[in-house]
Amino acid sequence: MLGAMSARERPADRGSRRGRELLRELIRESRDARIGAGLSQQLVAKAMDRSDAWVSWTESGANRSLSIEDASRLLACVGLDLSVRAYPAGRGIRDEAQLALLANLKTLVEPRWEWRTEVPVPLVGDLRAWDAVLSRPGVSIAVEAETRLRDLQAVDRRVMLKLRDSNLDRVIILVANTRTNRSTLRDVGDALRANYPVPSGEALKALVRGRDPGANAIIVLGRPRDRQR
Repeated sequence: MLGAMSARERPADRGSRRGRELLRELIRESRDARIGAGLSQQLVAKAMDRSDAWVSWTESGANRSLSIEDASRLLACVGLDLSVRAYPAGRGIRDEAQLALLANLKTLVEPRWEWRTEVPVPLVGDLRAWDAVLSRPGVSIAVEAETRLRDLQAVDRRVMLKLRDSNLDRVIILVANTRTNRSTLRDVGDALRANYPVPSGEALKALVRGRDPGANAIIVLGRPRDRQR
């Protein structure tokens, strides 16, 4: 059913698990560096203005509330610098507007399209997934729903990387028909035409009639009474 939770790990649970794993790695690296440098827990504690017990508690893995700042201070005292960055993984949760946008498209497209949601990128260990995939014999089309376009070029980069890593023929970026989104698309102009050459109306009509649009497209989809048939 559209909008049902995936059987895969929930984004928040994945984040908690990943956070615990990273914390364990940081503590291990800090402890190994301290021992390798011949430093005692007492000396590190003094350098941090912490108690000996706090350093021992942290190195034991019991300090589940260790902040990034304290982790950075601990590492600095044993000769290490902390580096943190974020990178694309799972899409995360979707709001009701995104689910409604996908539901609108599903009611429009020709029923012979096979409709699947939360379709994983087929790489081992890859957490990314497509919002939906439409399939018919000879063609599979990824669908990514965007209700608020803040940085269309960033969306394009993310989508193109996912398409590169997926065994799919093309992609549709499904955009909510709002004043802000229309303004964003106008500002971009023809900059993305190379990646999305099929006009919105033509691509939507093709899907409604059960045909392959033939290339990538950005479809602007309004409320049910605004639909094109």
